[in-house]
Amino acid sequence: MTRVALVTGGSRGIGRACALALADAGWAVAVGFRSAEGEAKDVVHSIEEAGSSAVMLALDTADEARITQAFKEAADALGPVTGLVNNAGTSRDGLALRYPTEEFDRTMSVNARGTFLCSRAALRSMLRERFGRIVNMSSAVALNGNPGQSAYAASKAAVVGMTRALAREVGARGITVNAVCPGLISTDLTDALPVESRKYLLDRTPAGRPGTPEEVAALVRFLMSDEAAYVNGAVLTVDGGLTA
Repeated sequence: MTRVALVTGGSRGIGRACALALADAGWAVAVGFRSAEGEAKDVVHSIEEAGSSAVMLALDTADEARITQAFKEAADALGPVTGLVNNAGTSRDGLALRYPTEEFDRTMSVNARGTFLCSRAALRSMLRERFGRIVNMSSAVALNGNPGQSAYAASKAAVVGMTRALAREVGARGITVNAVCPGLISTDLTDALPVESRKYLLDRTPAGRPGTPEEVAALVRFLMSDEAAYVNGAVLTVDGGLTA
């Protein structure tokens, strides 16, 4: 029976790379997107061209009702969801003194609350199947902080704590929950960083270069595999040594 994975924020960047890597590993993939419908269609087309099954799902991780419906649509189209990559996220930099409260609330809602809601929705079918893989996309910023990213760091640190707690809750049921903490990865989000912010991160990265989405996806692919059955509650960096 083909296993089904749902990837939030799966239309571009790290999410796209994860969707393609999981499809290559034999998963059927539900590609979640919020606004990039065209890119999501391209990901689904690429997966189907390679001989795997995929479906695209409109999915705003700040919308609880839509999350519930999206998981139902994924199950109806592909089968029970037993894999989840919580990749969707948002970030807006700004010093804490002038940071808008509503932007802080939105960051926490999408990054932390959204991860919780999607994990809860996925666990329903995982517990029935007695198998599951959840990979939460955190950030190196959650581990070492970064000026101007208090809200983002708080939301991603919450994801780390949530990962460890969930791993203890469901580890006895054949389900693993792990977190991946990318450093500076070449995506639309990081390419839009101010020059000084990008230089700040690169200067502190021993590898001396940004990572690629595919390098992150390679770790996600492993964590979702049978070979990673004993990896649970782990927080793993893909950051070129930034947090070393």
